[in-house]
Amino acid sequence: MAGIRRVNGKLSGINPAVSCSRLRRVQALLCDGGPSAPEGLLCSLGIDSRYNEGCSELAKFLFYGLYGRNQLNLEHVLEEFPDETLDDVILLIKAQCVHLYCNPMNYSYLLPYVSHWRNLHLYCMTEAEYEDEEAAEEFKISSFVTMVQDCYRIGVPYSSQGHVQRFDVFMVEKWPLIQAFALEGIGGGSFFTMKYKLMDMSEKLWKVYNRLDPVSLENLLTEDLVNFEKQWTGFFSSMDLESHLSILELSEAQAGEAFRTYYSHGLISSNITDKSKSQQPFVLFGKHSSSEDLEAYSFNFPSESHQVRNTGLEGSAARHMILQCVAPKGPLACSRTYFFGTTHSPYLGNPNTAQKNTDVLLLSQIYSAAVQAVLSGIKCYSFTSSATKAQDVAENTFLVLLDSMDLSQYRSSLRSKCEFGIQAVNMEGRIIPLTDGDSRYVVKTASMTVRDIPDLRGGRGALGSVVFSESFLESGINIQQKDGTVSSDSCYTILTTSVPRYACWLMESDFKQSEQAQHLAKNEEGTCVGRALTAADAAYVISSSLLSAPEEGKIVFLSEGLLFIHPQHGSITLSKDHISSIKFYDPQDCGGVASLLVEYDSGLLPHLPFPLRSAERCLLFALQPRSKSHRAFYSKVLSVWKKSDSGLNLQMVEEKHLSWNQKNMHTRLQKLHDSQEPPVAKRRGSLKTSYCQLPEQDMFLQHFALSSIGGEPILYDHLQVLFTSAELKEPVNSHGDKVVITIITGLPGSHKKRLCDFLVQLNKEHGRWLVYRPGPDPRGGFSASDLQQYMSGLLESPRGLGPKPRLLVLSPGYTDVLEVVQAVLLHPDPVVQACFAIGAVTACVDPLASCVEHRFALPKLLEQCSQGMVSAVVFTGGPGEQKNPLVQHVQQLVRSANPTAAFILAEGGAVTRNEDVNLIFSESSFGEPQMLRARYVLYPGWCKGRFSGGCGCLVLSQQRVAFSRPLERLLFVPGCKALKSSLRPSPYRGNVYNVWGKLQFSDSEQLMEVSYNTLSGSLCVVPDRGPDPVTPGASCFLVFDGVGLTEDGLKDWLRLCAKQKQKKKPKNTKNSLSPQDIRSIHRARHLEPLPPGYFYNGHQYVDIFGEKLSFHPYMEEFIQEYLAEANKEVELFNRQLELQGQPDLFDP
Repeated sequence: MAGIRRVNGKLSGINPAVSCSRLRRVQALLCDGGPSAPEGLLCSLGIDSRYNEGCSELAKFLFYGLYGRNQLNLEHVLEEFPDETLDDVILLIKAQCVHLYCNPMNYSYLLPYVSHWRNLHLYCMTEAEYEDEEAAEEFKISSFVTMVQDCYRIGVPYSSQGHVQRFDVFMVEKWPLIQAFALEGIGGGSFFTMKYKLMDMSEKLWKVYNRLDPVSLENLLTEDLVNFEKQWTGFFSSMDLESHLSILELSEAQAGEAFRTYYSHGLISSNITDKSKSQQPFVLFGKHSSSEDLEAYSFNFPSESHQVRNTGLEGSAARHMILQCVAPKGPLACSRTYFFGTTHSPYLGNPNTAQKNTDVLLLSQIYSAAVQAVLSGIKCYSFTSSATKAQDVAENTFLVLLDSMDLSQYRSSLRSKCEFGIQAVNMEGRIIPLTDGDSRYVVKTASMTVRDIPDLRGGRGALGSVVFSESFLESGINIQQKDGTVSSDSCYTILTTSVPRYACWLMESDFKQSEQAQHLAKNEEGTCVGRALTAADAAYVISSSLLSAPEEGKIVFLSEGLLFIHPQHGSITLSKDHISSIKFYDPQDCGGVASLLVEYDSGLLPHLPFPLRSAERCLLFALQPRSKSHRAFYSKVLSVWKKSDSGLNLQMVEEKHLSWNQKNMHTRLQKLHDSQEPPVAKRRGSLKTSYCQLPEQDMFLQHFALSSIGGEPILYDHLQVLFTSAELKEPVNSHGDKVVITIITGLPGSHKKRLCDFLVQLNKEHGRWLVYRPGPDPRGGFSASDLQQYMSGLLESPRGLGPKPRLLVLSPGYTDVLEVVQAVLLHPDPVVQACFAIGAVTACVDPLASCVEHRFALPKLLEQCSQGMVSAVVFTGGPGEQKNPLVQHVQQLVRSANPTAAFILAEGGAVTRNEDVNLIFSESSFGEPQMLRARYVLYPGWCKGRFSGGCGCLVLSQQRVAFSRPLERLLFVPGCKALKSSLRPSPYRGNVYNVWGKLQFSDSEQLMEVSYNTLSGSLCVVPDRGPDPVTPGASCFLVFDGVGLTEDGLKDWLRLCAKQKQKKKPKNTKNSLSPQDIRSIHRARHLEPLPPGYFYNGHQYVDIFGEKLSFHPYMEEFIQEYLAEANKEVELFNRQLELQGQPDLFDP
């Protein structure tokens, strides 16, 4: 599976598959709610939302381990910066994208959770920018305004499950973040709640939170279940303090103290009040466990008067107790029936000893039938999901087992008194209907209660009731067979299986019999089991019975048998008279447990405790390696037992000679030994067999990791890889004659085309190379049908594919690599589909051409580096850029998004190492086990083309502009450089991020290929080596990538890069004449004849009245004559310009 891992050396336990799955479940609320559903879900932490509990709960769900009770080693985080810095987070979740604001301090802690999210829009300043507090606050507010600008209905997680509050829009308006929205200039300029409609999404989110996934299941196992088991440990600790005499004074209140305290204290902080009676803890003794007592019981008022000594039939001592432990704020619950007294008499040499015909044995048999009935009901439900069928199976199993134990007389009376049921319980302890769709992913409790068992043998009334229940979790996946049919595969795990299913405590008569048996080991004369060969020393015992668990006691080897002193059942003697054979299996390794398997006949049954009896009639005694009992067996016992006159048929066997049940028992004991925990018999300190040591756990967790992601089918051919406990070696290439496809992906400006050309040139001698280069798409998208038609065309080509062909697929700029992979794998023609196979996917990244601003990456950057898809990431920037903060940021981002990918440095797309080339051209990396597992858990439905990556909030488009005239080099280069300074902030409309195409410059007749990336400022102009692949022989063209680009705007920009057209001259007018022009006219004609009455004194013109003029009296006429002459020249120039003609850059 995608697994638990360590990220950036800081946090462990972050599962990207779970992070993505949880986000998709939240986004589903926005998709499935119809037209009235909110368009976004707002979550703000800390002071910005006045520490809203609903927002905190959503953050705990999405950023598990970082916020809330399960913080992962964050002490050092709190030392680096305070809580308000960690809480400085704003999250707006939309149906297909996510907006996230954070600061440079908490960014590295949030990154492992969000780097796998599809279409992430990140608002985060750099460390240097963040130092300006005022600028940082303005950036936060403007980021928030940008987030919500395309929404009208916005959901809010207002209440938490533990503290339900009435939704109040005006309380939300008081949030500091919402109030800042109204600020003029940097805010939205109006009240938030007047512009947007707010909706409470709390209850819908609670259903999402209660669904189990691998992370919440791990928390359940490692925290809740451990705490639950501690309550049972406390119960056993208190019970084991009682002697065979003092136990009679034990009351129900005393025995149930641990369960009652655990439950009541847990409810203090909970507002859940609808607990049913079946979901409360109880401890009841003997006949006080009747149906009436169960109905009337309240854990708040336990009984002090009902003691062991007075709750049996006719005032005698009780023979059993029923008890139930319930987690107060969780789904765990289980009930058991335990016993006062034993069911056997130790063998002391009397061959005619009959089976004890006691109430304890009867109740044990009925209880055993109930246990097996519940387990069969759980199995049936897990495979059918039908509670009715499970009930029928459980009840029928119960009745059949009664017959098999010679209890047919109880069949009719107990048929109506056994009740089986299954309840689904969510993570808050609430019972939900099994018909609810969410019940599939919650813990369930299966229980059977056999009420008011009559005493048919003695006629003394009812013995009381027996109960048994287990909490379990099922998992189901769909498997698509090779013929296309879909079948289901189910499994389950019992969470509370570590709680002993059977326990008993010795009463006075039992204690005396046990003491008598122990004297056999001390008797130096011969006994029914011979003389003692060893002293008592530690050993384990187990049988294949469902009631048996590994128990530690003391074993004494005797010449004609053995004695086992059990901590609860007392002494057990096994004589050669009852032993059929003995097998001894010793793995002979330093940590292997040696197993002594004793097969016995029916004569031992009266002398064997009921839970150790099994249909296989075999007991396994385990000797720990290097223990006294292990050494003594070899030194003192083996030689005696091997003698022919010993009467013991001892065989030294290997593992292959053991039956399946015997191997299973040995494995359980080996795990018990390896765990180095206190033994079960010492459960006063701890329950021995914790869930995490169960042998079937690993397989279930792998199964559940797939089933909890979704219901999409798994291909049958992939099962072996997905369900394996060990990493498989790299599979041998099995593509045969298939065309192996190498996919190269990358953003515009990432030099992916250069890498492709370089690889083809480098490897052209090693086989026939075909290259698919898609043409420009006005939408900047990817056409799956175009690629599929190209693949079909290759097969239909008259020349054929030739020997060992290879295909390089170059994906378009802003394309999710998953779309390309699905297009290849899901070709509509199965014949074509079978002829192609993906070898490897490589992503090209130029860090300096990857981010729009701050830390906001261009669309699909991370999707093109997806874990499980991409096996290598080629960084095409220069080696001198490695210390650039932006380069380090992008590398950290990509590493977090794909922790398994190989990083390759190739300046400008030139790969220099052979091992890097081999990695890119690998024929098997796409099919490696870890890649396949990652695809299934990260992209459910990928193998059937049902996983959609969605679109981001920033949409970039392509515009292809063709022209037929050469450009001016000296104008084009500065024009490209000017694009960088013209970049605008959000919403980025009109920004050009990349230019690529083919053109001619006026200073050369050669066609040139040009590429310019605005973000990195990288301009490349090289001679063209081939025709345009889209329209061969076409005129010059340029392809522009940007936001909101218009063809007219791009043409205007291109015209500025061409030789400028001469414009017509406008006609001159008096107003267009400058003072200099007027003075020139005057200077040329100032001596012209004057009108009568004027004379010129050499400086001014004077009339007969003595008035003086600076200009000639006929100056107006001189100006008109000048304008007429000048305009003749303008008209001549304009006529000549019209006759010459000036074609536009875009004229054909």
